[in-house]
Amino acid sequence: MDVARQTALALLETVLSKRHAFDDSFARAVEPLTPQDRGFVRQLCATVLRRLGQIDDLIDGCLQKPLPPGMSAPRDILRLGVAQLLFLNTPAHAAIDTSVTLADSHADKRVAAFKGVVNAVLRRLSQEGAAKRARQDGPRLNTPKWLWDSWSKAYGGQKARQIAEMHLREPALDLTLKPGLDPKQWAQKLAGQALATGTVRITAAGRIEELAGYNDGAWWVQDAAAALPARLFGDIAGKSVIDLCAAPGGKTAQLASAGASVIAVDRAPPRVRTLNTNLRRLKLDVEVVTADGTTWAPPAPADAVLLDAPCSATGTIRRHPDVALLKSERDVTSVKTVQTELLKNAARMLKPGGTLVYCVCSLQPEEGPQQVNAFLKGHQGFSRKPVTADEIGGLAELITPDGDLRTLPLHLGEQGGMDGFYVARLVKKS
Repeated sequence: MDVARQTALALLETVLSKRHAFDDSFARAVEPLTPQDRGFVRQLCATVLRRLGQIDDLIDGCLQKPLPPGMSAPRDILRLGVAQLLFLNTPAHAAIDTSVTLADSHADKRVAAFKGVVNAVLRRLSQEGAAKRARQDGPRLNTPKWLWDSWSKAYGGQKARQIAEMHLREPALDLTLKPGLDPKQWAQKLAGQALATGTVRITAAGRIEELAGYNDGAWWVQDAAAALPARLFGDIAGKSVIDLCAAPGGKTAQLASAGASVIAVDRAPPRVRTLNTNLRRLKLDVEVVTADGTTWAPPAPADAVLLDAPCSATGTIRRHPDVALLKSERDVTSVKTVQTELLKNAARMLKPGGTLVYCVCSLQPEEGPQQVNAFLKGHQGFSRKPVTADEIGGLAELITPDGDLRTLPLHLGEQGGMDGFYVARLVKKS
């Protein structure tokens, strides 16, 4: 019994048919597996999700008649087989034989009737697939039309294509160090590289728990772009800071390790448990509150508020390819109301002269600059404080004409790219 591939098949159904987030589903599904099998399942499923447009195009080009729409298993089995054949360099006999076995042994006995189709399609692609793949427009096929159109309008066609190309690359592991630790020394220790922003990037990490510094709490996992918003407060030692929507805690850890007195707020109990677990490993003292950030009020006004607002997360597709498949324009529209209410409440939490940093891991303008512009129109007591290049490792290309921060997956492209973030720094007038 090929438990790893059966697990991968079940995961695809959970994500693509039941529309559950991959990371949460993965953690539950692979718990009984060995570390090696867990790694294989993650790589296999992530490849299918990242290349789904190409894979389905290849499958459809080999079918004499469409697969039944009400039964997802035959297509998911083919997807796993194609991913192995054409993207993971699995030997053809192994990719084909295991896929046929998956169909033949499936719990739904109707699926066995498609084992001949699975065999025929994969055998044909084992011979013709490489040439067919070479003729495909991968970035375009793997990007939903609404995202492609949105990014083309916001950033131009060339940048939209570059964004989509970066989404096809397996991302590296990014680490944020505690203050006082030398990024270059730790990059050497971890066989990685130190980015201009101070992030340490590792391309061959293995198990995170086995890396040097993990047990000592010397660092935490955080994309290079996600590490920038908290730095825009400058020296916050001794200041009071509220971190809204704080889980899983990367930005909270930055603020606390820089010497701030932090209240971390998140509404979801499971996410709060993750936040507390991470803070314990890092040995950081933070007040954690489980509450709704749209209505919660602090005991006293704060010097600073960091609002990492819930969003469509389209800026994280390179790390979470299921986002492109599970999100829609409706999600962008529906979350805007929550963002607006969070911004209004965050403004009430600040002392006069205090700083509010608003950020979203989204590439959609509606969730970034449009939100901030609308907020400023309705809050005359706030103004922008433009970001400067020296605050972000000299990367002036990340600064918008308005002085906000906008990272795109194509930025630092030669070093592996970064997530898409929008960040605005706002100051409450005295």
